[in-house]
Amino acid sequence: MFVMVAQVRPPQRDEMNAYYRALPFASGLPQWEPADAAWHGGAEPWPPQRTPATAEQLEEWAEADVQDESFHPIATFADGACVGASAAISFDVTVPGGGTVKTAGVTSTGVIATHRRRGYLRRMMQAMFEAALDRGEPLAMLSASEGSIYGRFGFSPATYRTRWELARHEAALLPAAPDPGSLELVDAAQAKQFWPVVHAKVRANRVGELTPLPGRWDRLSDGADGTNGPLRYLAHRDQHGEVDGIANFRLPWSSTAVNAGTLVVEALEATNPTAYRALWSLMVDFDLTKTIVAPGRPRDEPLRWMLANPRAMRITRQSDNLWARLLDVPRALTQRSYDTAGEVAFTVDDDQMCPANNRTWLLRAGGTSVTCVATDQQADLTITISALSSLYFGGMSAHDLTYAGRITPHADGVIAQLTRLFRIDPEPHNSFGF
Repeated sequence: MFVMVAQVRPPQRDEMNAYYRALPFASGLPQWEPADAAWHGGAEPWPPQRTPATAEQLEEWAEADVQDESFHPIATFADGACVGASAAISFDVTVPGGGTVKTAGVTSTGVIATHRRRGYLRRMMQAMFEAALDRGEPLAMLSASEGSIYGRFGFSPATYRTRWELARHEAALLPAAPDPGSLELVDAAQAKQFWPVVHAKVRANRVGELTPLPGRWDRLSDGADGTNGPLRYLAHRDQHGEVDGIANFRLPWSSTAVNAGTLVVEALEATNPTAYRALWSLMVDFDLTKTIVAPGRPRDEPLRWMLANPRAMRITRQSDNLWARLLDVPRALTQRSYDTAGEVAFTVDDDQMCPANNRTWLLRAGGTSVTCVATDQQADLTITISALSSLYFGGMSAHDLTYAGRITPHADGVIAQLTRLFRIDPEPHNSFGF
């Protein structure tokens, strides 16, 4: 009987090309569910990369990644051949209270078709979890390409994103005070300067937002993108001339009447309500357009409440965005804040990938003081690690998770107390993937 010897470890520099070839996107294979994605503004599903990466591209990726201290690849080698690959990227993520937590962002994951169902993905996940804990990262996150895969490892949705549409003739805004600032169309070079400044201020106050990867806005260009045309950039300045909002939009060409005259707002961020309203006021009343489309937006978009007819904004796609997984329960829970004081004892049901989590914890929150320690007292509830991970950022319902059997209360009123402790307003949101 032939026995295959498998090894899970980080790839060496001379193994990086083989590492990439185990990943779908490098091989020209589909890398996303064949459905209309909420982060894509087009009328059709987002097209996957259709051609394999060239040898030159593989070398460029390898050279960049080996020099990137935040990039931590892991691979499975079976009898010397690379048959599986994944990676974790070290981020900081904003949590309730405005602080940040060190996070392992799991990305670029694949096992080649001939070697699936052998536990290689689980072994790679286990290795990444252990390495993240060694780096002091108590949390892991990812964007799930297929919803049924990552729940097995304790991940669960923590944020959502939507794609909405608004007919221009229904886009009238309610009256508001005059804007003391100004709007300005800028080029890509200016947009590259403005985006990091605006995003840093937004990120400090947006739960779920990640530190951007190096070069996040380097690819902004004034050149055309096929029939989609070029990106356009709109900036808002306050009364002192400081940029406090920016938007990227385009007017894609369409051969069909139903999709003609569409303005796609690919990104929009503002540091205050005045800049936010000013940017949208131009976007929703642009000459020679019929429909405004905005992908990748939060579920609780304030623009809806600025419209004379809130019903006019139609959600056309919605999906989960970031999935979270607590690796170190007490450390993660004490690095976020809680708007109300209280305490709850809970038993965590983990799946043995992080065995230190499997016990009863006492969480106490009061003002600026938060503690989470192991306890021998009777638990108020039992909660799966996936449910606790969903609750962590404050955007999910403890009530719904209880109905789904992921939380089991052992005391009256404890679910309402859990809700008061964890829920935040506005909901968490992340504006880009990784």
